[in-house]
Amino acid sequence: MKNKKKNVREAAVELLETIEKNQSYSNLLLNSTIEKNNIPSIDIGLLTELTYGTLQRRMALDYYLKPFIKNSKKLENWVSQLLRITLYQMVYLDKIPDRAAIFEAVEIAKKRGHKGIAGMVNGVLRSIQREGLPSLDEVNNPIEKLSIETSHPEWLVKRWVNQFGFDRTKEMCEVNLTAPLQTARVNLTKTTVREVIEDLDEEGFLVEKSPIIPEAIRALRGNLALSSAFKKGKITIQDESSMLTAYALAPRENELILDACAAPGGKTTHIAETMKLTGGVISIDLHEHKVKLINENAKRLGLGNIRTIAMDSRNAGEQFQDEYFDRILLDAPCSGLGVMRRKPDMKYTKKEQDLYQLSTIQQNLLNSVSSLVKKGGILVYSTCTVDKEENEGTVLKFLQEHPEFETDASLKNRMPEAIQSLVTDGFLQILPQDIGSDGFFIAALRKKV
Repeated sequence: MKNKKKNVREAAVELLETIEKNQSYSNLLLNSTIEKNNIPSIDIGLLTELTYGTLQRRMALDYYLKPFIKNSKKLENWVSQLLRITLYQMVYLDKIPDRAAIFEAVEIAKKRGHKGIAGMVNGVLRSIQREGLPSLDEVNNPIEKLSIETSHPEWLVKRWVNQFGFDRTKEMCEVNLTAPLQTARVNLTKTTVREVIEDLDEEGFLVEKSPIIPEAIRALRGNLALSSAFKKGKITIQDESSMLTAYALAPRENELILDACAAPGGKTTHIAETMKLTGGVISIDLHEHKVKLINENAKRLGLGNIRTIAMDSRNAGEQFQDEYFDRILLDAPCSGLGVMRRKPDMKYTKKEQDLYQLSTIQQNLLNSVSSLVKKGGILVYSTCTVDKEENEGTVLKFLQEHPEFETDASLKNRMPEAIQSLVTDGFLQILPQDIGSDGFFIAALRKKV
């Protein structure tokens, strides 16, 4: 009897094919693959590891495979993915013996292809097993070598080396190859951090208090989105870096706040919680289905001080009068180069040109919402990228054109103690290696009185 469901390695090969062909997000596809193939929970870890690991290290794997493949251009995509995934197991996973990984690969090749392909797959993998991996020492250019070694496109490595220097870039590229930690924010309008940790311990999760952010916890075992604490609205899954935007904004009770690009609502709900359910947070996002997500989150967390609107933030001036809001958060669309650990496929689809186009969109958004801030009010600009063009570049250009704003020197004092040393002149740039969270940028601007 033939089983229609695919085993873990077959599912991973198919997943990688789809990601590459459709340039679709790995995290979304992974979940649907698990459901579609009824992957048992015991195997979900391996499927995730194989998919993300192979994506993370794709350029290095291709460099190692190249001398052993006579005509890589003629290979069908699934064969390339099968070779990558098997080599990934041989090089980076200790628990799987080489012979088992090779045997599995040959079986999949027979099933999906023909005898010739199975023979080729077997030949390539056995040759690597026999001869060992080609050395990276033959690559003389340090930027090219770092690019292959850490599987980051060369244009990006070069760009980061110019912006941060070689050592910080190397550190960042290496951290980008590691799995991110899941963190959550405790809803202090419902419970306390201590209570949540006790509840989760009882449920069999392993969590600890965040050393960075007072209301955050870190998951060491288990997916917190499946916990009853999550279902009861006691926690929200959110990265620690992104929690800092609420600190930068520092809303006071009874104020009126605008969150200008708000979906899926992590920052909106944090702001609403900080205001202890008083005042109002108006949360806007371009897409109707994303606004629905904000509403669902607000409802789950029991936050009645949030109002949502589906609209383009660039038209906010038509909806609200000037100087309507006490504080505004603009978490702008960006290249996302700070979240590569979560979306490794992004490395291979982004182009340098994208960054300049995004900078223009970011400028337009800042221009549109700036008139809505009251005199003496705060405008916080944030992104989940590490690129200076989209960060300092965008903000400095805005300040040049808007003399009514200045950088807010008191940003440092509003930040949790562990973060204060990273703040310079109203700007905060977090690299992935700084606190083990996503790469993130925050600028706080004050409208002069």
